[in-house]
Amino acid sequence: MKNVCIQGVTGSIGSQTLAVIDLHPQRFRVTAVSAGRDVAGLAEVCQRYSPRWAVIADERLYVSAKAQVAQCAPDTQVLAGPSALCEIAALPEVDVVVAAIVGAAGLPSTLAAAQAAKTLLLANKEALVMAGELVLAAAAQSGAKLLPIDSEHNGLFQCLPDGLADPARGVDKLWLTASGGPFLRWSARDIENATVAQAVAHPNWDMGRKISVDSATLMNKGLEVIEAQRLFGYAEDRIGVLVHPQSIVHALVEYCDGSFLAHLGSPDMRTPIAHALGWPDRIDSAARHLDLASLSQLQFEAPDTQRFPCLDLAYQALRDGGSAPIVLNAANEVAVEAFLNGGIGFGSISTAVAETLRQLPVSSPSDLETVLAVDADARRHAQAAVASFAR
Repeated sequence: MKNVCIQGVTGSIGSQTLAVIDLHPQRFRVTAVSAGRDVAGLAEVCQRYSPRWAVIADERLYVSAKAQVAQCAPDTQVLAGPSALCEIAALPEVDVVVAAIVGAAGLPSTLAAAQAAKTLLLANKEALVMAGELVLAAAAQSGAKLLPIDSEHNGLFQCLPDGLADPARGVDKLWLTASGGPFLRWSARDIENATVAQAVAHPNWDMGRKISVDSATLMNKGLEVIEAQRLFGYAEDRIGVLVHPQSIVHALVEYCDGSFLAHLGSPDMRTPIAHALGWPDRIDSAARHLDLASLSQLQFEAPDTQRFPCLDLAYQALRDGGSAPIVLNAANEVAVEAFLNGGIGFGSISTAVAETLRQLPVSSPSDLETVLAVDADARRHAQAAVASFAR
């Protein structure tokens, strides 16, 4: 029996992790959970699973969370605030930490889990984008196991001969696939004027609003390129992106002999979650199995970075190194939030990110404190850029 801590339990990844755990009650116990602001959702999870600890990240909601959880799960200890997220990630009783908090907010607790030698299931790509060296160094020192549960990185993990080992001999290139999002066939003018409802309507995947917008801009794929570089150690020119509208092939590894190994599966996050939870064993995910005979075609094409410039911005940040990926991520989070709140148009997201990257010089943050300082500075500049594009 493994004790699991799910950070971001009320979100898309968190809820799908619970769905996989429900299939294997003899293997996993939900021991600790956290939510950002969803008090009712957190209380519902506590009622179902009776975890020993529950955290509400927004400290202003502590009294409400404590009262609601006490009514349905009186034995659950309720904590609040960012420090509590780190506390439950490092608990001696916890074996597995699912890092599913969206955005930079997930970095400190992800680092805490790595430092505490946990089996760390990574869905929070921003932690590696912002502080990949810190997280990987902490894992190497403590002996933590890092298992990616982004579908693309999990696919690469399965197709590479040594998983997350040093770059394998014989590998030419890693390929991440992108569905192309809801605007794949749209004109540049129509993309510029896309609404929030259109941007969050992903054609294949069940994701939260922020990640759905990132998919629509292709920033999500750019962040995944940076994450792949951190996880697998290949240079940026050996990590490519292919648009694949069917979302059946999630990743490919190209070898020097001309062969490719591809990871195929239904577009269902329960598959990579189950792989990582069960690793090195295979366990049921309840995801629909592919009917290969019914697949009429699998299409691949190069991404159009003229209509979707965020992908190029991410590659440039990776090439610049240092603080550039931190600035990229921070500016994107600010711009996407502004778009979702109706403050800027869809086309202004990439413009705000590019302007923020242009304004801030590249530095070399060496610890969590300086990483977070760069993040905060980038957010201030991004807010100013967003204000200049406000409707």
